[in-house]
Amino acid sequence: MNRRDFLGKAGLISGSLMIPSFLKATTFGKGLSTRGGKNLVIIQLSGGNDGLNTIIPFRNDIYYQNRPYLGIPKNEVLGLTDELGFNPAMQSLMDVFGNGEMSIVNSVGYPNPDRSHFRSMDIWHTASDSNEYLTSGWLGRYLDASCTNACLPYHALEMDDTLSLALKGAEKTGFAASEFSRLRKTTHHPFLKAIGDHGDHDHDHESVAYLYKTMVDTQSSADYLYEKSKTHKSSVTYPNNAFGKDLKQIAELMTSDADVKIYYVSLSGFDTHAGQKNTQGRLLKNYADGVAAFIKDLKQNGLFDDTLIMTFSEFGRRVKQNAGGGTDHGTANNLYLMGGQLRKPGFYNDAPDLMDLENGDLKYKIDFRRIYQNLLTDWLDADARTVLGQKFESLSLV
Repeated sequence: MNRRDFLGKAGLISGSLMIPSFLKATTFGKGLSTRGGKNLVIIQLSGGNDGLNTIIPFRNDIYYQNRPYLGIPKNEVLGLTDELGFNPAMQSLMDVFGNGEMSIVNSVGYPNPDRSHFRSMDIWHTASDSNEYLTSGWLGRYLDASCTNACLPYHALEMDDTLSLALKGAEKTGFAASEFSRLRKTTHHPFLKAIGDHGDHDHDHESVAYLYKTMVDTQSSADYLYEKSKTHKSSVTYPNNAFGKDLKQIAELMTSDADVKIYYVSLSGFDTHAGQKNTQGRLLKNYADGVAAFIKDLKQNGLFDDTLIMTFSEFGRRVKQNAGGGTDHGTANNLYLMGGQLRKPGFYNDAPDLMDLENGDLKYKIDFRRIYQNLLTDWLDADARTVLGQKFESLSLV
């Protein structure tokens, strides 16, 4: 196959055969083992989850004054303390909290917040300042810094068909896949198989060599994940939705001792400008039921103590409800950690001060990068300053 024919046909790789070109950007080291080590699971609530209607200050009159329709009635709140409680849709996580396996961090954000979904998510993904634009993500830079040996690109796995900026490094990048059997079938198409068979040949053009290498690594990764996904089948009942399916696949990979250390999964739909109460309730139930099943699965297989689950959203919502029965984009929010090795389970800090707002928004008290620093240093055993580009005040979450 000559260079022109190859480059012309290679469009099929990311076109009609639907293998995303970003599935593999570079390879990274295999020396980061999982069994006997620690796993990190990131759950992204996309759209800006309303933290005030998730962790509810049910004894605060200001909350109900600002939300005469949206405020969750006191008798429906699932009390966690004398002042704060879960949205009733989160019943499934009551035991997790009660067992000391959950830490809730209030008022998390960053200086000079941005209310754009895309920009704020980029800030969270890259761990940048609000006026700084980076092209690599914090987990991608962790891969850059932590991997020294050549290996396959599924060490950080996103359960999706697209790869988030968070997992893209300057040199090393995570892997995105949602349907392992479909991906494997696609990569074994005769044309793509023929490309892979040429992977060990010399080529006269750097782009051609890169595409060959990408195809070989993608095929190998698809084979590996497919085979590992068949090794163990969970006996736990998960919610019958996409989020539950993703968490089940993660648990099965963990139990099969897959060489994956970081898992990334998203639950979308939280941009609740109108009709929020029912929409958010449904989404929070999906989230809570899925995570509760996932934790049960990990415990049954002796993996929970070595797994840390972090849940975040790109921003919270404004304190006052809007005219459409919803809330508009806000700033600071709560963040949740779950695991068996939390240093301070329960509420890590005080509830947001609803009497001390900034233009109707909650003020952030904890920079989210302080949490990243804690996870990088004390959970992933990485040099946080190298990854984040600066040092932040320490937290003791894990």
